[in-house]
Amino acid sequence: MKYINILLSCVIVTVISLSCGSAKKVAKTDTNAGTTVLFDGKTTTGWRGYNKTAFPEKGWEVVDGTLHCIGSGAGEAGGSGGDIIYDKKFSNFELSLEWKISAGGNSGIFILAQEIPGEPIYKSAPEMQVLDNEKHPDAKLGVDGNRKAGSLYDLLPAKPQNAKPVGQWNQVKIMVYQGTVVFTQNGANVVEFHLWTDDWKRMVSNSKFKDWEWFLNTAKEGYIGLQDHGNDVWFRNIKLKVL
Repeated sequence: MKYINILLSCVIVTVISLSCGSAKKVAKTDTNAGTTVLFDGKTTTGWRGYNKTAFPEKGWEVVDGTLHCIGSGAGEAGGSGGDIIYDKKFSNFELSLEWKISAGGNSGIFILAQEIPGEPIYKSAPEMQVLDNEKHPDAKLGVDGNRKAGSLYDLLPAKPQNAKPVGQWNQVKIMVYQGTVVFTQNGANVVEFHLWTDDWKRMVSNSKFKDWEWFLNTAKEGYIGLQDHGNDVWFRNIKLKVL
């Protein structure tokens, strides 16, 4: 009996060891797939202020596993932190994250941003809108809802409009591949556009962005940015897969 117990113990240890080995292989495979965690939920490593060399000393904080923009009530004038960017340029990628907005809040997610001295980030970067559709005036401005959450801000509306209410987390993805850009919100593809094409140039030329050369001729490689629009907004699970 003692011999049998010893034999069973050896078998159990072997099975556990193999299981652990398999788990390690899965984690390694995920890493090798090209997915990068841009925000670890604990630090601001990799992030800095737009047109700055360091992360803002105030206006942003890491709290409860989220990257929180602290509301100032200044609205479009922004808060004390300013916009932030991840300190590496990307060209073809899939960005995924979750956001949660405060009541009446406004923010945005920028792609392919360039740092232009003396100019705001939005003059070079297409923006996925982050918004409280119920209370913020932007939801009723623009054309056909193109300032609501998930939209290509002030250009193309998110359809279907499926943003979740204030206080709930929205899951979004932005895919950029050789000029094709797709916005996904809460499991549905809501916006698609094609940079550098005649359709893109025509659309931009008929908008308020028409005189912004950096926007019209969007860069093929740029920064990921998060907007400080003066309202409380939380981001988490920020990841990027190079395509």
